[in-house]
Amino acid sequence: MDEAKWYVVHTYSGYENKVKANIEKTVENRNLQDQVLEVIVPLETVVEVKNGATKSAQKKMFPGYVLINMVMNDDSWYVVRNTRGVTGFVGPGSKPVPLTPAEIKSLGITLPGTEAPKPVVQFAGKVGDQVMILSGAWENTVGEITAINDGKQCLTINVEMFGRETPVEIGFTDVKLM
Repeated sequence: MDEAKWYVVHTYSGYENKVKANIEKTVENRNLQDQVLEVIVPLETVVEVKNGATKSAQKKMFPGYVLINMVMNDDSWYVVRNTRGVTGFVGPGSKPVPLTPAEIKSLGITLPGTEAPKPVVQFAGKVGDQVMILSGAWENTVGEITAINDGKQCLTINVEMFGRETPVEIGFTDVKLM
Protein backbone atom coordinates (compact mmCIF):
# COMPACT_ATOMS: atom_id res chain seq x y z
CA MET A 1 0.00 0.00 0.00
CA ASP A 2 1.28 3.46 -0.90
CA GLU A 3 1.83 6.17 1.68
CA ALA A 4 -0.93 8.73 2.25
CA LYS A 5 -0.21 12.23 0.93
CA TRP A 6 -2.00 15.58 0.92
CA TYR A 7 -3.79 16.55 -2.29
CA VAL A 8 -5.66 19.72 -3.23
CA VAL A 9 -9.12 19.37 -4.74
CA HIS A 10 -10.85 22.21 -6.59
CA THR A 11 -14.53 22.70 -5.78
CA TYR A 12 -17.31 25.06 -6.70
CA SER A 13 -16.92 28.16 -4.57
CA GLY A 14 -19.12 27.93 -1.48
CA TYR A 15 -19.36 24.12 -1.71
CA GLU A 16 -16.21 23.36 0.33
CA ASN A 17 -18.01 22.16 3.48
CA LYS A 18 -20.60 20.24 1.45
CA VAL A 19 -17.83 18.51 -0.54
CA LYS A 20 -16.02 17.65 2.71
CA ALA A 21 -19.20 16.12 4.19
CA ASN A 22 -20.04 14.21 0.99
CA ILE A 23 -16.53 12.74 0.66
CA GLU A 24 -16.52 11.69 4.33
CA LYS A 25 -19.95 10.05 3.95
CA THR A 26 -18.95 8.19 0.76
CA VAL A 27 -15.69 7.01 2.37
CA GLU A 28 -17.68 5.66 5.32
CA ASN A 29 -20.29 3.96 3.10
CA ARG A 30 -17.64 2.31 0.91
CA ASN A 31 -15.42 1.45 3.90
CA LEU A 32 -12.41 3.35 2.51
CA GLN A 33 -11.25 4.88 5.82
CA ASP A 34 -7.81 3.31 5.32
CA GLN A 35 -7.42 5.10 1.95
CA VAL A 36 -9.01 8.52 2.50
CA LEU A 37 -7.74 9.52 5.94
CA GLU A 38 -8.77 13.15 6.35
CA VAL A 39 -10.59 15.93 4.53
CA ILE A 40 -10.12 19.53 5.68
CA VAL A 41 -11.27 23.00 4.68
CA PRO A 42 -8.41 25.25 5.89
CA LEU A 43 -9.76 28.06 8.08
CA GLU A 44 -8.14 31.09 9.65
CA THR A 45 -9.40 33.25 12.49
CA VAL A 46 -9.84 36.88 11.54
CA VAL A 47 -10.62 39.71 13.94
CA GLU A 48 -13.17 42.20 12.68
CA VAL A 49 -14.05 45.53 14.26
CA LYS A 50 -17.63 46.59 13.59
CA ASN A 51 -19.26 49.57 15.32
CA GLY A 52 -16.44 49.64 17.85
CA ALA A 53 -16.97 45.97 18.83
CA THR A 54 -14.21 43.43 18.21
CA LYS A 55 -15.41 40.09 16.90
CA SER A 56 -13.42 37.08 15.75
CA ALA A 57 -14.69 34.89 12.92
CA GLN A 58 -13.54 31.83 10.98
CA LYS A 59 -12.81 32.49 7.30
CA LYS A 60 -11.79 30.03 4.56
CA MET A 61 -8.11 30.41 3.70
CA PHE A 62 -8.60 29.11 0.14
CA PRO A 63 -12.18 29.50 -1.09
CA GLY A 64 -12.91 26.84 -3.70
CA TYR A 65 -10.33 24.34 -2.41
CA VAL A 66 -10.33 21.36 -0.04
CA LEU A 67 -7.27 19.44 1.21
CA ILE A 68 -7.42 15.65 1.36
CA ASN A 69 -4.96 13.28 3.04
CA MET A 70 -5.31 10.06 1.05
CA VAL A 71 -3.60 7.08 -0.53
CA MET A 72 -3.91 7.67 -4.26
CA ASN A 73 -5.37 4.68 -6.08
CA ASP A 74 -8.25 4.05 -8.49
CA ASP A 75 -10.88 3.70 -5.73
CA SER A 76 -9.92 6.79 -3.75
CA TRP A 77 -9.47 8.86 -6.92
CA TYR A 78 -12.90 7.78 -8.19
CA VAL A 79 -14.64 8.62 -4.90
CA VAL A 80 -13.15 12.12 -4.71
CA ARG A 81 -13.38 12.94 -8.41
CA ASN A 82 -17.05 11.90 -8.65
CA THR A 83 -18.22 13.78 -5.56
CA ARG A 84 -20.83 16.43 -6.34
CA GLY A 85 -19.21 19.88 -6.25
CA VAL A 86 -15.68 18.67 -7.09
CA THR A 87 -14.28 20.02 -10.35
CA GLY A 88 -11.00 18.10 -10.14
CA PHE A 89 -7.65 17.61 -8.48
CA VAL A 90 -5.02 20.33 -8.68
CA GLY A 91 -2.20 19.20 -10.96
CA PRO A 92 -1.24 19.09 -14.63
CA GLY A 93 -3.76 17.28 -16.83
CA SER A 94 -5.64 14.54 -15.03
CA LYS A 95 -2.75 13.50 -12.78
CA PRO A 96 -3.10 14.70 -9.18
CA VAL A 97 0.14 16.02 -7.66
CA PRO A 98 0.62 15.72 -3.88
CA LEU A 99 1.74 18.70 -1.81
CA THR A 100 5.31 18.58 -0.55
CA PRO A 101 5.94 19.20 3.18
CA ALA A 102 7.63 22.49 2.19
CA GLU A 103 4.51 23.59 0.28
CA ILE A 104 2.28 22.70 3.21
CA LYS A 105 4.50 24.72 5.53
CA SER A 106 4.71 27.70 3.13
CA LEU A 107 0.93 27.85 2.91
CA GLY A 108 0.91 28.59 6.61
CA ILE A 109 -1.35 25.62 7.27
CA THR A 110 -0.74 23.54 10.33
CA LEU A 111 -1.88 20.08 9.39
CA PRO A 112 -2.27 17.36 11.99
CA GLY A 113 1.04 15.61 12.46
CA THR A 114 3.05 18.53 11.02
CA GLU A 115 2.92 21.00 13.89
CA ALA A 116 6.05 21.56 15.88
CA PRO A 117 5.61 21.08 19.61
CA LYS A 118 5.12 24.45 21.28
CA PRO A 119 7.47 25.16 24.15
CA VAL A 120 5.64 25.36 27.44
CA VAL A 121 6.80 28.25 29.60
CA GLN A 122 6.12 28.09 33.32
CA PHE A 123 5.49 31.50 34.84
CA ALA A 124 6.66 31.85 38.44
CA GLY A 125 4.63 34.96 39.32
CA LYS A 126 1.13 35.28 40.71
CA VAL A 127 -1.74 37.76 40.50
CA GLY A 128 -0.74 40.98 42.28
CA ASP A 129 3.02 40.70 41.50
CA GLN A 130 4.82 43.57 39.77
CA VAL A 131 6.50 42.86 36.41
CA MET A 132 8.61 44.86 33.97
CA ILE A 133 7.95 44.54 30.24
CA LEU A 134 11.14 43.65 28.35
CA SER A 135 10.23 44.42 24.72
CA GLY A 136 7.76 46.07 22.38
CA ALA A 137 5.82 49.31 22.72
CA TRP A 138 5.57 48.93 26.50
CA GLU A 139 9.32 48.24 27.03
CA ASN A 140 10.57 49.16 30.54
CA THR A 141 7.00 49.74 31.74
CA VAL A 142 6.11 48.31 35.15
CA GLY A 143 2.66 46.86 35.76
CA GLU A 144 0.70 44.67 38.13
CA ILE A 145 -0.47 41.18 37.11
CA THR A 146 -4.28 40.92 37.09
CA ALA A 147 -4.63 37.54 35.32
CA ILE A 148 -2.46 34.62 34.18
CA ASN A 149 -3.50 32.50 31.18
CA ASP A 150 -1.33 29.35 31.02
CA GLY A 151 -3.12 28.09 27.89
CA LYS A 152 -2.26 31.20 25.86
CA GLN A 153 1.07 31.61 27.68
CA CYS A 154 0.29 35.24 28.52
CA LEU A 155 -0.46 37.64 31.36
CA THR A 156 -2.89 40.50 31.69
CA ILE A 157 -1.25 43.38 33.51
CA ASN A 158 -2.41 46.87 34.39
CA VAL A 159 -0.16 49.68 33.21
CA GLU A 160 -0.68 53.39 33.72
CA MET A 161 -1.53 55.26 30.54
CA PHE A 162 -2.83 58.84 30.37
CA GLY A 163 -3.28 58.88 34.13
CA ARG A 164 -5.37 55.71 34.45
CA GLU A 165 -4.93 51.95 34.68
CA THR A 166 -5.17 50.11 31.34
CA PRO A 167 -5.11 46.29 30.95
CA VAL A 168 -2.45 44.93 28.57
CA GLU A 169 -2.05 41.29 27.45
CA ILE A 170 1.58 40.21 27.10
CA GLY A 171 3.47 36.93 26.67
CA PHE A 172 5.29 35.18 29.52
CA THR A 173 8.65 35.59 27.76
CA ASP A 174 8.22 39.37 27.39
CA VAL A 175 8.21 40.19 31.12
CA LYS A 176 10.37 39.73 34.20
CA LEU A 177 9.31 39.71 37.82
CA MET A 178 10.33 42.76 39.87
